[in-house]
Amino acid sequence: MAKPNYSFEKRKKELERQKKKDEKKARKGEKDTDGAELTENAEETETTVGEA
Repeated sequence: MAKPNYSFEKRKKELERQKKKDEKKARKGEKDTDGAELTENAEETETTVGEA
């Protein structure tokens, strides 16, 4: 019977964890960018309303 290759399994798990971490970071980056754009648009709207 063949001996299990634990180092391969460990590396595979590490790659999966890193991929998940990168995806989460990308989602957070998109969320922060969207929130910043909404805030900027809200400030422009307040300025326009205040002038009228």
